Amino acid sequence: MQRFMDQLTRRKVVNFGHSELRRVLGVLDLTMLGVGSTIGVGIYVLAGEVSRRSTGPAITISFLVAAIASLFAGLCYAEFGARVPKAGSAYIYTYVCIGEFVAFVIGWNLILEYVIGTASVARGFSQYVNALANNSIEDALQEAVPLLPENTKSFISTYPDFLSFGLAVILSVALALGVKESSRMNNIFTSINIIVIVFVIIAVGTQADPFNWRIPSDKIDGYCNITGNEGEEKGKWWGAGGFAPYGFKGIMEGAATCFFGFVGFDIIATTGEEAINPSRTIPLSIGISLFIIFLSYFGVSAVITLAFPYCVLDEDAPLVVIFDEDHIGWEAAKIFVSAGALFGFSASLFGAMFPLPRIIYAMASDGLVFRFFSQISKKFQTPTIATALSGIFAGGMAMFFELSSLVDMMSIGTLMAYTIVALCVLLLRYTVDEEDRDEEEGEAVLPTSVPSSYHISDYLHQLFNTRGFTKPTDLTASLVTKAIMCFCVLVLTLDILLVTLNEQLAKGNPGAITAIVIMGILNIANLIVIARQPESKKKLSFKVPLVPWVPAISTFINLYLMCSLDVNTWYRFGIWMAIGFAVYFGYGINHSTIEYRMQSKKLPCTNPVDTIGTIFDSDSEEEILYSQLSSD
Repeated sequence: MQRFMDQLTRRKVVNFGHSELRRVLGVLDLTMLGVGSTIGVGIYVLAGEVSRRSTGPAITISFLVAAIASLFAGLCYAEFGARVPKAGSAYIYTYVCIGEFVAFVIGWNLILEYVIGTASVARGFSQYVNALANNSIEDALQEAVPLLPENTKSFISTYPDFLSFGLAVILSVALALGVKESSRMNNIFTSINIIVIVFVIIAVGTQADPFNWRIPSDKIDGYCNITGNEGEEKGKWWGAGGFAPYGFKGIMEGAATCFFGFVGFDIIATTGEEAINPSRTIPLSIGISLFIIFLSYFGVSAVITLAFPYCVLDEDAPLVVIFDEDHIGWEAAKIFVSAGALFGFSASLFGAMFPLPRIIYAMASDGLVFRFFSQISKKFQTPTIATALSGIFAGGMAMFFELSSLVDMMSIGTLMAYTIVALCVLLLRYTVDEEDRDEEEGEAVLPTSVPSSYHISDYLHQLFNTRGFTKPTDLTASLVTKAIMCFCVLVLTLDILLVTLNEQLAKGNPGAITAIVIMGILNIANLIVIARQPESKKKLSFKVPLVPWVPAISTFINLYLMCSLDVNTWYRFGIWMAIGFAVYFGYGINHSTIEYRMQSKKLPCTNPVDTIGTIFDSDSEEEILYSQLSSD
């Protein structure tokens, strides 16, 4: 049992001096990658849907809340990008900080996130082209090769979507030909997309009328019905009028949806081995991309709700429909925006697929999934097999499945990754720094091995650091580790209570309010204990400010959104994880690179940092090991 636990918690020591991937991506490339993957689809759909159903003009506040939440996660990613500039994003961060099993869980969820993300964008791209063609593509395929009768409600598509499959495969070929070349294409698409967004903000802004942000409550329903929402929408209640017609609850519900409109910046962190000076460019690119993304969402949502009542906005394509003859009436602008949407979809598709083969490559290089996926093309210096698999897998899903029931699964993987990264920041900030441990230059700092001989009295004396320690020790590191474990339990309990007691809290139920207040006090007290402990003095090009508060807030928000997901999403997530566990325990645990090194050097399977550190001793040994593993 002890050996089994050591296998699950063994950690990776990273040497930054050698990589088979080309370091060719600068700040501009990474920023465009983050922007393109995030606003390619959401900007053309999200603003109309959320403002119409949840927020009204207050969607601007929802985007602001979502941006702040994303910023917290982005800061944590930026620090890890500075600490561990390697391919694999949250997967490699977790492998370095927590252990192999949790790293596999994160990596497996990131694969799910990017596969579904790529497939959904490819399917959306196809459906958008089909709509521009007056549904002629769908009608032809439905008649020629039907899979199910039309209008059948099922997770399987009623017809094979060859266009979406082709888009995914073509993009995978482009990615395999070289990251710099495909990055240039993404830069062009994203630049055109940004130009279109700026045009929309200026053009629609000329039609702005402040009255649309303060329509009286006694006129809102009739006003909306009169302005073109007759038929199935007639008689619909459009809220209480004014700037926030659906109240605070609507703003927060909108923020939860808008948060997923910011998902995508984390792919910047997957480029650690292809970025020029990653410890600087990754944090800088994350910050710039989040700022551009927020300005785009905020600007578009502000002008379209100022130009027209929120209730008349189209849910599926608000930026295109707003220029038709029933609204502004600029047909030429409608064509321009439609073309921009296609480029936006292309950039989003590139951004969704780009990190997928790199996650597979990183996991295969460590032996946690089948190792042949880590092979690198000598000519193009890209993970060709992993890229081809990504295109075929994502394209197949886009071709045969209705992805609307699977989209929420993407958010689980993302939120779990965000949470783990935030907790890793907390752990690393309070562990013994490399100067104290005399660690070799170029290696990542790992949580130290903590003696088990401390008594409760030792922890009680150290709760508020009354001894005045200025540098982390084994005692303080042990105390912080236990406090973080307590925080996870406390904050998860608080989030579950907030979700389950939502109606009681809205009604001012004293029992519900008391329970929330108690849990809030316990969480704050726990964080104060962590904040009192000495931090690591390790010098980094970027550090998250206000630790432990910023990572704690990020964890709170991420877990709250996870708790808000429906039960069916968790069922599907459970099936995916069951497949992952079969892969790990059937293959990965015994084919891990660390396991192989321990067995080949006849080392005991223990988990002290010094032992694992001596294993990773040279780049030449890495090449010998890889050739041995490939032959095996």
